[in-house]
Amino acid sequence: MVDVYVAVAFSKDAKGGNKAGVVLGRSELTSVQKAAIAKEMGYSETAFVLDSDKADFKLQYFTPTEEVPLCGHATIAAFSTLKLLNMLDKPDCTIETEAGILNIHIKDDGLILMEQNRPAYLEVLDSDIFTGGIERNFIDHRFPIQIVSTGLNDVMLPVDSVEHLEQLSPDFEMIANMSKEKEVVGVHAFTIIKESDVTAICRNFAPLYGIDEESATGTANCALACYLFKYYKQQSQYVFEQGHNMGDISRIVVNLSYHENVIDSVFVGGYGYLLGKRSLPV
Repeated sequence: MVDVYVAVAFSKDAKGGNKAGVVLGRSELTSVQKAAIAKEMGYSETAFVLDSDKADFKLQYFTPTEEVPLCGHATIAAFSTLKLLNMLDKPDCTIETEAGILNIHIKDDGLILMEQNRPAYLEVLDSDIFTGGIERNFIDHRFPIQIVSTGLNDVMLPVDSVEHLEQLSPDFEMIANMSKEKEVVGVHAFTIIKESDVTAICRNFAPLYGIDEESATGTANCALACYLFKYYKQQSQYVFEQGHNMGDISRIVVNLSYHENVIDSVFVGGYGYLLGKRSLPV
């Protein structure tokens, strides 16, 4: 049997957020077994926390269909679990991932901050690519449709209003095919909110990885913060809400440090809590 903690990351006022499975230790598990556990749990990702000879911990991430190199919300869920179980003895840790060695900072109040790679601004896409897949008349053409990465490639899709963001009804087969062709995880749709402590409201679609829609996406929101830094407004903190359409509102914080228009570091943060634990056969 293997114990799998059920943790929630990026919660707003200890509600909502995005669930993830968390397995501590169990280095003997094979990739096939880890994939089977992730499929049985049914969450968008399950994190496996292991020993590392390169960092304080090694993290592996499995979706219901395959392993992925990095997952923001599953990392926040994993470290929230470690903190709540009193298994952390210092506020700063390093993690070994397939996306590289990253830093984690744990605040006294439970806020978990995870370092991401500095941004890569990749291909700019024409709106024609969404013909038949997403309502093109909802796109905010003041901003480019662009692939951006701070560890994982995602398409940043600007939408012109909250109402239109809510009304998006993607063709998931088309989005999956486009994601495969462009080698991206999925599409991160957003609309900017002015005169609010929330920078933007977001929806994330990753059907290629078995996730039609996700209620909180750390890596994609890091990419979005860097995108907004480049095209909208330069600031040290961006706050995003996601999951409104799913009834699980999440709040994701992204902190940037920069000088002379160049981003030096990117950290994504959020709060988490434990829901319980399941024991699964292996």
